[in-house]
Amino acid sequence: MGVIVVHDIVTAIVTGTLPEKALLPIEAELSVHFGVSRTVIREAIRSIEEKGMITVVRKSGTTVRHRDHWNLLDPVVLQVMLENDATLGVLDDLAIVRSSLEGAMAAATAQRRTPDEIAELEAALDAMGATVDDVEKFADADGDFHAAVMSFSHIPLAEGITNTLYSRARQSARFTRNATRAAFDATLEEHERVLDAIRDGDGERAEAAMRYHILEAWERRRPPTERKP
Repeated sequence: MGVIVVHDIVTAIVTGTLPEKALLPIEAELSVHFGVSRTVIREAIRSIEEKGMITVVRKSGTTVRHRDHWNLLDPVVLQVMLENDATLGVLDDLAIVRSSLEGAMAAATAQRRTPDEIAELEAALDAMGATVDDVEKFADADGDFHAAVMSFSHIPLAEGITNTLYSRARQSARFTRNATRAAFDATLEEHERVLDAIRDGDGERAEAAMRYHILEAWERRRPPTERKP
C-alpha cells in the first residue's frame, strides 16, 4: 500500500494538483483517504521527501517544493512524469539527453576499443540483422548493442544515467511504437554507421552517428500528429 500512496502523491505533485508551496493534508487525513495506517503514511512521506518533492517542517506541515529540487532520475518520479507526458515533452528531453550521453560514450569507445570489443559489437549487430522480423528479439539485440558501446566506454556514471532513462522510457507505449520492418532497417543501418566509426577509431564520427541515430529513432516512433514543427 505504501507504494500506491507514494505513486499517488507524486502524481498529484507532478500534475499540479498539489502545486508548489501547497500544504499536504495532515497525516490523519491522508491515513483515512488512503485507508492505511499512519505508519505507512509516515514512510511514504519520508520517501517523497527523499525525492526532493516536499519539505517537512515540524508543527508547520509538509509543503510541495519547486520542480528544481526534484530528483528527476528517481524511478518513481521519472515514471510518473512519463505517465503524464501529454505533449511528449519529457520523451523529447529524454532523447536529447540520451543522445548526448550515448554520443559521448560512443566517442570514448572508438578511442579505446579493443579487438575483442569490436568482435562483440559486430556480433551484436549481426544479431540485430538476424532478428529484423521479430519485434521482441530485435529490441533485445538493439539494447545489447547499446549496452556494449556504453560498457566499453568505461564511463560508468553516464552509463548508469542512460540506463535509468532508457529503462523507464521503454515502459511507455509511445516510446516503443512504430515497430515496423522499415523502422528496423533504418535502425540497423544507423547502428552500422556507429560500428564503422568505432572500428575506425574515429571518435568524432562515432559520436555524431550515435547522436543522429537516437534522435532519428525517436522521431520515427513519435506519433505523427504530435511531432514537433
